[in-house]
Amino acid sequence: MNEHRESARHGQAGASGQNQLRVLLVDDHALLRDALRHRLDSESDLTVVGTASNADDGVRLVRELHPHVVVLDIDLPGRLCFDAAREMLSVEPPPRILYLSAFHHDRYISDALASGATGYITKDEPAEQLARAIRRVAAGQPFFSERVRGRLVVEADGSLRMDGGDSTRAASLTPRELEVLRYLARGLAKKEIAKAMNRSYSTVDRHTENLMAKLDIHDRVELARFAIREGLAEA
Repeated sequence: MNEHRESARHGQAGASGQNQLRVLLVDDHALLRDALRHRLDSESDLTVVGTASNADDGVRLVRELHPHVVVLDIDLPGRLCFDAAREMLSVEPPPRILYLSAFHHDRYISDALASGATGYITKDEPAEQLARAIRRVAAGQPFFSERVRGRLVVEADGSLRMDGGDSTRAASLTPRELEVLRYLARGLAKKEIAKAMNRSYSTVDRHTENLMAKLDIHDRVELARFAIREGLAEA
């Protein structure tokens, strides 16, 4: 907890002027967080107002610090990043969500779009590219790494979707059902899932029943195995 308070004070003390973009970093790797904080703080128009190592602390700091942009790791311990992103976007004024990920699989990109992301940048990009991405998404303009951008289609209304379709059975699931499936793959009980998603037990139970019906899998252990085979347990 002290780490988050210290990093928040660091960012607030470094702010100088109304034109600076306020950034919150959420990543469970301390070395990467610290390196990115120092690199971004060296930009004259950016200030890191806080850092967090998990999704729950990230949501809390969004409410406390009101960043313009949240740089959100896609693979966090505990609560799913996609669920956290939706809660962050419910805060007024809502931040822009820029996912930072070592993964560039179609499922992650699709779920990131569904959760309201404005950008998705991979961790093999140079630090200066991340700074550019933050400026773009803060202005409401989408930013995606090249290997991600090539898989996207721009709709007539300006929205983005994945090019082509997912041929697996997981493609029939709603975003909420996918979240429940991911939690099941992590070994969480329904009560724990309900708490993590901020939903009632009955809602989680209903989603689980829908999962079983759609996937024709009628055992929680088999559901978890299916999720792992589909790569849904990684984020």
